[in-house]
Amino acid sequence: MKGQVLKLLREHNTTFLSGEKMSQVIGCSRTAIWKHIDALRKEGYDIVASQNKGYQLRDTYPMLSEHEILSYLPNDSLFTNVIFYRSINSTQMAAQKQVSDGMTHGTLVVADEQTNGKGRLGRTWHSEKDSGVWMSLIVKPDIAFEQAPQLTLLTAVSVTRAIEKLSKVNVTIKWPNDLLINGKKVCGILTEMQADTDRLLSVIIGIGLNVNHKQFPDPLTDIATSLFIETGKTYDRSQLIGGILDEFTKLYQLYLDDGFTIIKPLWEAHASSTGKKISARTATTVIEGIALGIDNEGVLLLEDEAGKVHKIYSADIDLH
Repeated sequence: MKGQVLKLLREHNTTFLSGEKMSQVIGCSRTAIWKHIDALRKEGYDIVASQNKGYQLRDTYPMLSEHEILSYLPNDSLFTNVIFYRSINSTQMAAQKQVSDGMTHGTLVVADEQTNGKGRLGRTWHSEKDSGVWMSLIVKPDIAFEQAPQLTLLTAVSVTRAIEKLSKVNVTIKWPNDLLINGKKVCGILTEMQADTDRLLSVIIGIGLNVNHKQFPDPLTDIATSLFIETGKTYDRSQLIGGILDEFTKLYQLYLDDGFTIIKPLWEAHASSTGKKISARTATTVIEGIALGIDNEGVLLLEDEAGKVHKIYSADIDLH
């Protein structure tokens, strides 16, 4: 409920909002409203009160918390359940446990810090405290097992749109799961599936986004970047998460209604490799050629020197 209180205060931050009005909107007592406002004040929110007028939220330092994130979500958001950790080994691992425990569709697991962040192919992800967006989405779509990788591409478009709206920087997508700014990686996406032999049970989509990093360790300096490094601005991570989830909610519903063909042109509009020479390193071989884009299933199409078009389902991509 603190998230609802905070959301109302933020939506009416240019005026005072009475406790009675807030109680009517949320559906609780004025005493409950007062208790939540008192709790928010203790967390550091500058909420002023005026007799016969109500409450008003003044500017505060951007925070990352469950109710802060919820306050940025629209009423029709797919994500109604937020699980927040100050520090955890991996949001993917925490999300997997939530799924095992029966957690429902539309759950967000988010952390301020990861001590063992997961990337693709068993790699680790640099996830320092107070700097990035480290989160995992739990969804349970009614789609075929082989369609699940399409959600990686859908998520890439969602994050790209949210970043561009907030920061105004140009983001490109490197198939299948990397987002780049000026050729450097700013975000990675990891999609993991839980399935029976004949049906998809759930999908966990991990997102690691470099936001307020001022620098990176030497091994990453030449290949990684952040929104702060690119723009010189510090960003409210809760607001950014809210933007990502809003974009995901909209695109996810379009995807369920109309299929991947509605997502394909949105992804291609940001693709970094289309028309360029690339190397695709699979588990067994390396294929070089020109990236033609993706097909209607989200599979990468690569034309080699002999003119043969290869379908790449999973690979590491290097741009030449």
